[in-house]
Amino acid sequence: MSKYGMSMCTLGMAAELAERGVAVNSLWPRTTIATAAIEVNFPPEIMQASRKPAIMADAAYVIFNRDSRQHTGNFYIDEAVLREEGIAEFAQYAVNPGARLYPDLFLDQ
Repeated sequence: MSKYGMSMCTLGMAAELAERGVAVNSLWPRTTIATAAIEVNFPPEIMQASRKPAIMADAAYVIFNRDSRQHTGNFYIDEAVLREEGIAEFAQYAVNPGARLYPDLFLDQ
């Protein structure tokens, strides 16, 4: 429900702030991200099958540098954003580069 609520807020705020040129978007991870929430609430294998938070930071940086009047009200996925920028190698983001990645819990893969 929280991701649905965030999605509704994204759409509402994007519409409300569009005239001012303020972009509002959502960014979702394609895989689990190695955060304290994953470390505390899931088995260690999930943490090892996650990506580092840097992938989210890099994708957010790309989005922040897009034209706010052209890119608002979107639901982006970290890996897709980076692929659009020509990045095809993601091993640097893996906690354990040899491990099979664990898909995000809230995306329909």
